[in-house]
Amino acid sequence: MPAKRKLSLSTEPWDFETPFTITGYTFTVADLLHVVIDEDGVVGNGEAAGVYYLGETGASMSAQVESVLPALESGAGRDELRELLPAGGARNAIDCALWDLEAKLQHKSIWELTGIAPGETQTVLTIGIDTPAAMAEKALFLDSSKIKVKLNGDSPLERISAVCSARPDGEIVVDVNQGWTFEQLVELAPSFRDLGVAMIEQPLPRGGDAELEDYESPITLCADESCLDTSEFEQASRRYQMINIKLDKTGGLTEALDLAGMATAKGIELMVGNMMGTSLAMAPGYVIAQLCRFVDLDGALFLTRDREHPMTYAGGFVSRPSAKLWG
Repeated sequence: MPAKRKLSLSTEPWDFETPFTITGYTFTVADLLHVVIDEDGVVGNGEAAGVYYLGETGASMSAQVESVLPALESGAGRDELRELLPAGGARNAIDCALWDLEAKLQHKSIWELTGIAPGETQTVLTIGIDTPAAMAEKALFLDSSKIKVKLNGDSPLERISAVCSARPDGEIVVDVNQGWTFEQLVELAPSFRDLGVAMIEQPLPRGGDAELEDYESPITLCADESCLDTSEFEQASRRYQMINIKLDKTGGLTEALDLAGMATAKGIELMVGNMMGTSLAMAPGYVIAQLCRFVDLDGALFLTRDREHPMTYAGGFVSRPSAKLWG
């Protein structure tokens, strides 16, 4: 008798502890999609926040899942899923639920399924945009030596100088979220290098970074919004020295692993990031983290609560997800 599969989904608002500000946005609630796939009583879970700058919401992701329910409940797998849905949050939640289901059905860990060995993993802890003094104070109290600083076009040098002064022990990276012009980057990059900043993420707007192809940056530049999935890798690899892989962008762990392989083959460094979410969203990213120079999986720390069996954070180190959570 063929397996009987049932898929259920829900959209869930998860409150932030405090408002979190980046270039152009302040977040107070994470609008999450939760997908559960039940196959003969064995259950796989996946979660997605969606890609906010592409207009994805819990409602839009839910509608996408609903549109492919018959195929999924008829047994479509991860490869078929990439034909059914475009990259994005909806596909991510389903893909991760399918990985979780596969691990449980086969009585194997995600590490056995992927062939990737888990290791000790340290995540950056993130500081949102605030006054230079407030950002420096937050940096002082972060329980990690790896720090990610959100900046925009307003007083970026003053803000990063304050943070670097407060944490001379830190390995600091910067995320501009498309907030600078090319002229600002050229002017600021040498000063950021001199401050010891290790990397600048997405300084220029998506679709407005062609000038980087002829620019020799004094500091590593990382693509985030400019590289959503494998289809955009070749162009990004001509402009950036690092790629930030986020599963909401790639549409799941399956595509993320392919993107990581392409980058590694071409000598492009890797980072793994997140679009916020609970430990259920961070867990699949932990797999990609094993391949990365920088890890940004602190999304669950911004929320007022977490899933059952959460990942834990101490000294900047994030625990391996338990099989009771995912994988």
